[in-house]
Amino acid sequence: MVVRGPDRLAVRLLELLGRQLWGFPPRLMAPIVAELGALGAVSWFVCNMPRYERTLRVLGPLRTHLVCVVVSLFNGCRYCSYGHAYAVELVHLQERGALFPVDAATVSGWTGLEPAELRRRFVEVLEQADLHGEVLWVDRTIALAGGAQRPVDAQEARVAHLVAMFGVLNAVGKAHDVEPDEAHDPRNKDVALTARHHELRSAA
Repeated sequence: MVVRGPDRLAVRLLELLGRQLWGFPPRLMAPIVAELGALGAVSWFVCNMPRYERTLRVLGPLRTHLVCVVVSLFNGCRYCSYGHAYAVELVHLQERGALFPVDAATVSGWTGLEPAELRRRFVEVLEQADLHGEVLWVDRTIALAGGAQRPVDAQEARVAHLVAMFGVLNAVGKAHDVEPDEAHDPRNKDVALTARHHELRSAA
């Protein structure tokens, strides 16, 4: 439990960051401060978030969030896999005008699956969504997360950074059994988009 003044301040700062980025205070922030300490947690975000934001721009939000989901499921973290799977849903709805084939709650329930089964399920879903090209990125992510290969180009280096970054986030999420919250993407602040998503999911 966070009790010290510096820890409380760090939690507030990180929750404020979450509000600015995604419109809500992420539940993971207090556990991260509890694990890394006030200075360690703030420093970790200062080091990792700028590169994460650049990866969102370079790889695009759908691919980046998909990689984050795969890594988080590979590591067994329900919190992060839900937040980024929900982000995939919102991006897909905004860009394609249709629901992603599976919802975030279902995807986040795939924690603990063997890599081969995880891949099989993603291939099936991505084919349903007409996102065949993303299968390559699922394969790359699983290979990098499992240590079967090293990055061979700049794009794979970005995926490798996400693997390392989410290794920390996932470990904290699992250790503290953090409950999922909302979509870890700025689209979470789009009231019309989230309402449309809820409407379509409710009708599906």
